[in-house]
Amino acid sequence: MKVVIAEKPSVARDLARVMGAKNIRDGYIEGNGYAFTYAFGHLVQLCTPQAYGYHSWSAGNLPIIPTDFALEVKKVRKDGKQIDDGGAAKQLNTIKSLLEQAEEIIVATDAGREGELIFRNIYYHLKSDKPFKRLWISSQTDKAIKAGFANLKEGQEYDSLYMSAKSRSESDWLIGINATQAITIAAGNRGLLSLGRVQTPTLAMICARYLENLDFKPQSFYKIQAGFEKDGIAFNATSAKIEKKDAAELEFTKLSVGDMAEVTAVEAKETKEQPPLLYDLTSLQQDANKKYGYSADQTLSIAQTLYEKKVITYPRTGSRYIGEDVFETIDGLFQHLAATGPENIAVISKNLIGAKLNKRSVDDKKVTDHHALLVTDETPSAMPKDQQHIYQMIAKRMVESFSEICIKDITTVTLKAADTELIAKGTVIRQYGWRLSADQVETVEDEKGNDDQENENAQLPKLITGEQQPILSLDLSERFTKAKPVHTEASLLKAMETSGKEIEDEEMRQAMKDCGLGTPATRAATIETLFQREYIRREKKKLVPTDKGLIIYRLVKDRSIAKVTLTGKWEQKLEEMRANKVSYDVFMKHIKDYTAKITNELLQLKIAIAHEAPKPLQKGKIKCPKCASGQIHLYEKIAQCDRYAQGCDFKIWRTLNGVLLDEKEMKNLLEKGKTSVLKGVKNKQGQLVEASLELENFRVKPIE
Repeated sequence: MKVVIAEKPSVARDLARVMGAKNIRDGYIEGNGYAFTYAFGHLVQLCTPQAYGYHSWSAGNLPIIPTDFALEVKKVRKDGKQIDDGGAAKQLNTIKSLLEQAEEIIVATDAGREGELIFRNIYYHLKSDKPFKRLWISSQTDKAIKAGFANLKEGQEYDSLYMSAKSRSESDWLIGINATQAITIAAGNRGLLSLGRVQTPTLAMICARYLENLDFKPQSFYKIQAGFEKDGIAFNATSAKIEKKDAAELEFTKLSVGDMAEVTAVEAKETKEQPPLLYDLTSLQQDANKKYGYSADQTLSIAQTLYEKKVITYPRTGSRYIGEDVFETIDGLFQHLAATGPENIAVISKNLIGAKLNKRSVDDKKVTDHHALLVTDETPSAMPKDQQHIYQMIAKRMVESFSEICIKDITTVTLKAADTELIAKGTVIRQYGWRLSADQVETVEDEKGNDDQENENAQLPKLITGEQQPILSLDLSERFTKAKPVHTEASLLKAMETSGKEIEDEEMRQAMKDCGLGTPATRAATIETLFQREYIRREKKKLVPTDKGLIIYRLVKDRSIAKVTLTGKWEQKLEEMRANKVSYDVFMKHIKDYTAKITNELLQLKIAIAHEAPKPLQKGKIKCPKCASGQIHLYEKIAQCDRYAQGCDFKIWRTLNGVLLDEKEMKNLLEKGKTSVLKGVKNKQGQLVEASLELENFRVKPIE
């Protein structure tokens, strides 16, 4: 029997259907010589610090650096504890039983870094030693699935991909666990403060841009604009910036309506504008945020649904190119879009059938694990609006990317009146090419504002050097310099892609991808983590740090954990590991050394922030139940031992099971072991009851 392990049940069902397995069992589908089983995403994960004997948060325990990382079944949080996920444990046993019977194992988790890690963690946790093969496909169509099963890859071909995934997972654990505990301990009474390898530099970019915008002092400048008309075509010409008001007013007084301006230069320049590259996940997320306001996480979720519906290729791709083999199928996809696509896409697709296509997005060397996003030859069924939007964006980008270049004539005219030089620009599109289908999607560059736009005219008349034109209108206006805008998800994704470097050229940004923050598959999750930690919030499309986020940023902004370039270098090393250019041992030694360094840095922060610690509302009247020699201080939200600096880490929330404990009840709980009977206590079932709260092994539970 061949055992196929998919990433989730829906994929296993689809693979089973295509390969003729129909018998539904508990945790798998059987038939035609196959058993199709599945994980629930990360079924097996890295152990928590408790598994290594670290049951409390203490500066003396740090840094926590396991000699060897252990794996355990997925855990869930319940009643403040992490316990085994019963469903995960049951499914893992099913997989174990199937692997013991397997003649061959086929890995069918998502064809990428995380998918490889999901399978390998299960495989190594179950101590299996049977050989396995890899199903590597870029779409879920029946045709692609059958072709994939007919052309399985040897499992060891993906060993370097696994080592990269393993290194990423373990380095995130080391830095996240140690940095989070260190800063929480250092910050004393601020509650849980979370840091992470990617989330912290991402937060730093958001906060730095927000504070830069907040502190920005607009500088005034002045411009003179004159209006002209020739052959029935009106146009404007604008002066350069004039910094001083008195100089601007003096120059303006030298001009009058009716004065003649001489055309001193006419420069016509042909510009060839290449079509945009095909979408990868990050660029799709950027444009979906600009156009529809979708978050990165929403766009990924919608794209994943479309992938599982078989109508688009694998969405978690970091490539904007396709190979020559895929290019051979593009004509067929245009035939499909011509027959089934929305009207505007269908018409252009029809024109592209059999035409000479633009090959800017075709490059075998630039295709990574997966090629750029494409639609498939499956006809979409009825879809909700959000799915229609994303599907049509991908289809439309295909039409644009393979269309002809856009050819423009950009004319710049210089006129001189008195001593003032005025510039007028006009653009004439001679060949629309790909722009025939392009939407005018707002860009980050547009948001910044562009002074040159004031010189732009929809149309310019034919002007000749030396001719005179009367000034028909004059205006002197005060303008102000603009700050860089606060980050949106679109601009943040773009910044993450290039480690914060402002690179406008598309192909240069592609070259920077190996040292960006995170990967296309993980950036959305990183941003969502910042929301979950309550470090950032949305103001329409803007990402704004919360007070908590700014506290974190100010604490760590000068520390290496907040440095975007350092995290970008790690991502580059992880990519090099995939190519067998960097070893796991070398990379992890560097990460372990860094973990020790940053942990020590963060623990030292308690000296710097001691004066900022909030004053207790009540102190010195309750004995600490843990160290016995300390006294408990009551703060607004927590109660904490005053021997914190001497190493006692006892701390407890004042609101327990839905009830805020006053000084008397906190004293009962901590010194006598239980409170009196309280009203409104939330029990395990979530019901409000009358009950006492009991302290046992430093954990609180209700006694009804």
